[in-house]
Amino acid sequence: MDIGEHTRHQDRPGGGPAGEDSPHRTRDARGTRLRILQAAGAVFAERGYEAATVRDIAGRAGVNQALIFRYFGSKQALLTEVMAQGGKEQLVSTPPDLLFETALRGVLAEGGKPDADRLLAVYLRSIGSADAAPDTVRALGEEYAAALAALSSADDGELRAQLAMAWLLGIGLMRVVVGQEPLASAEPDEICGHVLTALEGLLGDGKTPGGRAAERQPEERR
Repeated sequence: MDIGEHTRHQDRPGGGPAGEDSPHRTRDARGTRLRILQAAGAVFAERGYEAATVRDIAGRAGVNQALIFRYFGSKQALLTEVMAQGGKEQLVSTPPDLLFETALRGVLAEGGKPDADRLLAVYLRSIGSADAAPDTVRALGEEYAAALAALSSADDGELRAQLAMAWLLGIGLMRVVVGQEPLASAEPDEICGHVLTALEGLLGDGKTPGGRAAERQPEERR
């Protein structure tokens, strides 16, 4: 049995392979996994995938390093699960027409305040890693693109949504990783105003993907 299979048995609701784990032990395991994911999200966002170590994450979570490998199998799998969890939380809590703006503002605010959304920061600081990129692209992009595609009735709505996601990540790379001016120091409201107005044209049919920033510039949407 490999590590991932062993982990799945350990975390299965109702017990291990033979159902011998108690409900209390199952709750403890879930709580430990949550602490590890929260610690990993913070460390990945601060240092990026390559610089973050399992030892750092274990120390932040207050667990033994071996427990991280037991639950997640590898550092890459842990990063993927961090992003998948964060993405699902944002998707559930954000109205579809505000999803792009929420993600964009998370990119623009990265590093600006402690409670800034770190989901895309994790991705942007990890994108150069050959082994991390394929899984993180899927974890970050698929559900977001599906939500954006639902805002467009165009025949190629899925393609338009993918282009929007590519634009979002490109903005983040140029601002956060490259530090290209004047984008790096531009005010978030100014960037959102331009991007969200253009995004309406990309998604088409008068749908409003931008919410507040788009409402500030009705004349630009004509």
